[in-house]
Amino acid sequence: MIKVLIIDDEEKLRILLSKIISLEGFEVFQAGDIKAGLKRLELSDIDVVICDVKLPDGNGVATAKIIKEKFPITEVILLTAYGNIPDGVQAIKNGAFDYITKGDDNNKIIPLVYKASEKTALNRRVSQLEKQLEEKHSFDKIIGNSHAIMNAIELAQKVADTSTTVLLTGETGTGKEVFAQAIHQASSRNKQNFVAINCSAFSKDLLENELFGHRAGAFTGATKDQKGLFEEAHRGTIFLDEIGEMAIELQAKILRVLETGEFLKVGDSKPTKVDVRIVAATNRNLEEEIEKEHFRSDLFYRLSVFSIHLPPLRERKKDIKPLAAYYAHIFAIKSNRKPLQLTDEYITALENNDWKGNIRELKNIIERSVILADNDRLDPDTLPMGVQRIKTSTKPLSAFSMASAEKLHIQKVLNHTRGNKAEASRLLEIGAATLYRKIIEYGIG
Repeated sequence: MIKVLIIDDEEKLRILLSKIISLEGFEVFQAGDIKAGLKRLELSDIDVVICDVKLPDGNGVATAKIIKEKFPITEVILLTAYGNIPDGVQAIKNGAFDYITKGDDNNKIIPLVYKASEKTALNRRVSQLEKQLEEKHSFDKIIGNSHAIMNAIELAQKVADTSTTVLLTGETGTGKEVFAQAIHQASSRNKQNFVAINCSAFSKDLLENELFGHRAGAFTGATKDQKGLFEEAHRGTIFLDEIGEMAIELQAKILRVLETGEFLKVGDSKPTKVDVRIVAATNRNLEEEIEKEHFRSDLFYRLSVFSIHLPPLRERKKDIKPLAAYYAHIFAIKSNRKPLQLTDEYITALENNDWKGNIRELKNIIERSVILADNDRLDPDTLPMGVQRIKTSTKPLSAFSMASAEKLHIQKVLNHTRGNKAEASRLLEIGAATLYRKIIEYGIG
């Protein structure tokens, strides 16, 4: 139910307004002065405040600003006996939803309350989405307890609420953009834009246009001015992924932004000023690129004021299990499946992999496993053959063991099908993935 608070020292008017508004199905609270009104706001989740301008303990126009600062979701409608333009202008500047004269309110007040409550509902939804976004991109959402990843998180948390440029290094798929977003969300710039671009995805000219924009007539087809990503990120953060792939001519323009806070749009002669925090990332060794004259040393020194190395997954094996469990949970929800159990054999197979594609590769493999799982468990049969591999024992199989008999039987069936594994799995009445695993396990040629 929508909650409305009326702050007015005229008791008869307050009661009358309360009755009118209550008839519309709103829950109404009353207060005779500002102090009582602010107390009610703290006790109840008020949607709309209707406040008189002249009150015993203060002015409603100034109070509107206090209410919006303390309760930004709540909307304020101001009532005055003698309306004047300066007060009305100041009321709107202070965040009031509207400013109306008493006597004109009979026909206006109910529609205004409805409109104000709609805006409150929108404000609340936006606030929830912002909170979800902050939680999604917070450092708490980075999964892992290994020393390597915890050290990287600690460094990122220390630099987050500064304007210092950050360089994230590490192999492809180690989560550099996740760290960049977490740094932005933990900074004072988190209410402004976070803009990301992969520098390896564009040619030199296209990348320059994407980053800095252009003026109308700068080139064929440029019919109007266009903002670049640096302007879009004004007062926020721009993430330059794979900056090691950027053409050396463009690197000079990035250096100028870092040094002066300004740049030239394509086809422009007047510089554009911006306040942007740069977080860059690369999977290359930039010092080696400097020696090859592929990267500017002066830009490197400006970017690497604060450098954070993100470890590859093979160096944080203890994080594989919680990461796998997290992605299995996410993909099970997306597939409308019940929660899936990850077997010990499944986790062991994952931990034995070298993960050249890092977390990105792990995520893709877990998604594949969830799709292939026939029951509520993820076991090695759902993994690609390269990950399924199980180290065979150096101890030879006993001639009397069940494993020896199974190996011999599989070999006979494969001989019978002339190596046709699909037919062999049908005759053996086992899945093709299980057959492949056993072929690797027993070293069957």
